[in-house]
Amino acid sequence: MTEPTVEPTVESTADLYDRLGDALQSLPLQLRDFGGKVAFSGPIRTVRCLEDNSLMRSILETPGEGAVLVVDGEGSLNTALMGDMIAELAVQNGWAGVVIHGAVRDSAAIGMLPLGVKALGTNPRKSGKTGAGEADAVLEFGGVTFRPGAILHADQDGVLVEG
Repeated sequence: MTEPTVEPTVESTADLYDRLGDALQSLPLQLRDFGGKVAFSGPIRTVRCLEDNSLMRSILETPGEGAVLVVDGEGSLNTALMGDMIAELAVQNGWAGVVIHGAVRDSAAIGMLPLGVKALGTNPRKSGKTGAGEADAVLEFGGVTFRPGAILHADQDGVLVEG
């Protein structure tokens, strides 16, 4: 497995916090890095989906234009919300990254892709496919509010939200 890459032009979250302080929200959840890029940033898009990834997939099939999809899976580790095929769709469609309050699968394959992926953990079990969920909603988890259009910054030290 290749080592994850860090974009050299992305300001570290620590430096960003030192510069902007309380203008930023800092996510205290200890998310793990799974993607081939550990430093990424972009405007937020959101989806809320519990143990069902159909809506998330349909969003990642659209042009990402450097956005970061924040997925509220309610912290469930019962099923994976992203696998390698959905991660590949995100890369093909120009998404900068995906932050998942839930689980992923195919973690070794996701680690080979030039995509930022942070999640709570892994589970090989597939999610449901009913299309349940809500897109472009204001999400809140870990004490942080994720609004569509706000800017998310992520690296090895964590996740910051600006705006």
